[in-house]
Amino acid sequence: MKKSLLASAVLTSLISSHAIAAPISGVILDNNNQPISNARIHYHGKKQSVLSNDKGEFIIELDASGQLHISKDNYLDKRIDVSLEQSNLSVVLDASAIESVVVYASGLHKNNMEMVSPVSVLTGEQLKNKSQATLGETLKGIPGVNSTYFGPVSSSPVIRGMDGPRVKVMQNGLDTSDASRIGPDHATTTESLTAEQIEVLRGPVTLLYGSGAIGGVVNVVDERIPTTQLEDISGGFDIRYDSGSNAQTQAFVLKGGQSGFNVHFDASNRNSDNTQTPDFSFEHEDGDQEVLSEIENTFLEATTFNFGTSYIGDHFTAGFSYSKLDSDYGIPGHDHDHGHEDDHDDEHDHEDEHDHEDEHEEDEHEEHNVFARLKQERTQALFIWTPHHDIIEKVEAKFGYTDYQHAEIESGEVGTLFKNDSLESRITVEHTINKWHGVLGFHSLHSDYEAVGEEAFTPASETEQYALFLLEERKFNDVTIELGARFEDYTLTADDLETGHHDDEHDHDEDHGEEAHHGEESFSESFTNFSFSAGSVYNFADGYSASVSLTHSQRAPSSAELLSNGIHIATGTFDLGAAYEIETEADGHTEIHFEPEDLKQETANNIDITFRKFKGNFGFTANLFYNDINDYYHQQNTGFVLDEHTHELVKDGHEDHEEHDDHEGHEGHEDEHEEGLKVYQFNTADAKLYGFEIDSHYKINHSMMVKVFADSITAKLDDGSYIPRTPSNKIGSSFEFQHQNWDFDMTVTHHLTQDKLAQYETKTDAYTLVDFSFSYYLEALGTDSTLFIRANNLTDELGFVHNSFIKEQAPLPGRNFTLGIRGYF
Repeated sequence: MKKSLLASAVLTSLISSHAIAAPISGVILDNNNQPISNARIHYHGKKQSVLSNDKGEFIIELDASGQLHISKDNYLDKRIDVSLEQSNLSVVLDASAIESVVVYASGLHKNNMEMVSPVSVLTGEQLKNKSQATLGETLKGIPGVNSTYFGPVSSSPVIRGMDGPRVKVMQNGLDTSDASRIGPDHATTTESLTAEQIEVLRGPVTLLYGSGAIGGVVNVVDERIPTTQLEDISGGFDIRYDSGSNAQTQAFVLKGGQSGFNVHFDASNRNSDNTQTPDFSFEHEDGDQEVLSEIENTFLEATTFNFGTSYIGDHFTAGFSYSKLDSDYGIPGHDHDHGHEDDHDDEHDHEDEHDHEDEHEEDEHEEHNVFARLKQERTQALFIWTPHHDIIEKVEAKFGYTDYQHAEIESGEVGTLFKNDSLESRITVEHTINKWHGVLGFHSLHSDYEAVGEEAFTPASETEQYALFLLEERKFNDVTIELGARFEDYTLTADDLETGHHDDEHDHDEDHGEEAHHGEESFSESFTNFSFSAGSVYNFADGYSASVSLTHSQRAPSSAELLSNGIHIATGTFDLGAAYEIETEADGHTEIHFEPEDLKQETANNIDITFRKFKGNFGFTANLFYNDINDYYHQQNTGFVLDEHTHELVKDGHEDHEEHDDHEGHEGHEDEHEEGLKVYQFNTADAKLYGFEIDSHYKINHSMMVKVFADSITAKLDDGSYIPRTPSNKIGSSFEFQHQNWDFDMTVTHHLTQDKLAQYETKTDAYTLVDFSFSYYLEALGTDSTLFIRANNLTDELGFVHNSFIKEQAPLPGRNFTLGIRGYF
């Protein structure tokens, strides 16, 4: 059947390629019959698009009947069917208070107002204004989204209270394949300043990208492989300075094309010192109090380079890209004297290249006790075939290879090295069958992870995933039905596991100060994940819609959740995976045994209800969600500590009266006491997460707009206790004013007190952040330029992030001014 479909598609493609192209002309108007300029008219199924002129007019070449997609900022998208016999079109676009944006990760060319599942998009000037050094800090203002905030240099997105392996971070539809989901001190490898838009998705569409994305998907789109024909040379630049960390940032984009060939190049550079904060009091392990005014060890030096090229024909597109990232950044919150006096010879065997090419850089950072050196090289390839067949609309193949490494440098030497080589492929067939429009796909991901060094708390492992997925939709008048399913085979393999540890002093290696282990063995476990979804959108009135989405999703536990067994220096704890058991013998000796039995998948059943008003001067999006998760993996305090000198497991005598101590249950190394590192183990329990998100806009007139937003999340285990590190709720409002060639906006965000605490957590007080920005638009040196000034935390408010692993050591930055200029040519 599949062969016959492909043969039919090829035949149709050959016939259509000899068809005579016919020009279709038209005009784009608003509701007042005024022309709309710079509206994009896209010929569905091809990579061809044109812009309307100052009179709203356009001409586009068609070689077959098809569909035109017309889009313009602040207007609702419109799709119209056209034939070769048509000549002049008149298209009226309705104004929208909520910007309509095509979501690349939707799989079906849908915009944010049409989707069944909740979605948020940052794009254009809004994205540039909110851009920060990390992905988490860039997105944290979106309702339902927060940041892990391991200081300002390493922060990943938290979606509806979930992060790590429950949130998939992608670059142009493929996994970033970094180690940010293993530990909070591992930075993401995306750059928001050169991105075109960033998409945050939840619900059925996550089935396209992995059934493990129970929390959601973040897709960073930068068009490094051009998929639209470029006729001229164009580009942009952004240069800015931040006062709060003495940060200098530069970014540059250049792209162009001719005769079907296209080239894209972008680069960025960031350099900053320690982040300044309002004065705060910090208690050291010895009980001494110190007043600090900065987050120590939060410098950042990062450069990115991306090159991409493509060839775009009438029915075929092929392209590839190469990117490189080099970043040194301080790791705050570390205890720099864990009693490790081992030689680093093994690490140098794995890192000889650092001894020569980076020696001068290590000297430069000698003053920083612990910092990370992150390197990533990434290659992607893209192939698109659009045959204009009655059934097959588009066949797309994406491939990506990533070489990633993260070295933790201590006193100028590599203490621990994390490496990950991954190969990913995604092949999709977009089709229409009996009025059902959908996408069928195959997805594979192979990851080879390695950790070497004294703080390698997770073992080397290989992960393989193979999946088939299907997403279908059909319209019935004002109702759109969407159905999806994903079948995934997941295998985790690890060799040479350290299978045990106990406190027998005769087994302790006193020469090297290493843990005593019972032995080594291999581990291999396979999981079959089945996920499905059903949803609908009902346009019950002009400009109003309601949608309901039901999802059942399964996730296999990660290597860290199952096989962790070692000191996690970033959080100052000893981490233990769910595949281990702690047993106390009759003689009082405590042992760790490797018992990988009855390992379970995490299964989530979620319902989303969304209401939207998207037409006129007033618009809103309101989401309600309820997520019932079986076998939710989380870390709990075991009541044991690992003595740093004897490496024995002993009962924590301070457990009953020490109150700030969480890692998903502890907040970082500030919670240690002199007896040793607390032992935290992954366990499973049923959990429920529920809440809401609201984002509303009111356009007072053509110059002024007011926005109000809020979110709330409650996360509980079935025993009634709260899940650790649940973000605090927030509510806020912004005011925007535009006049001729300048604009101004002010945003006030209030983060509520978080007093719904897990065991050993401490309350996090409320705080309010006031931000403003001013932009002036001008033409200079042949470019459309913008001079801007931005102030974050204008009132210099002291605020702590409840879900941060190092809450007490890393408050939010203080008053910070950003000055800059960006331009387009």
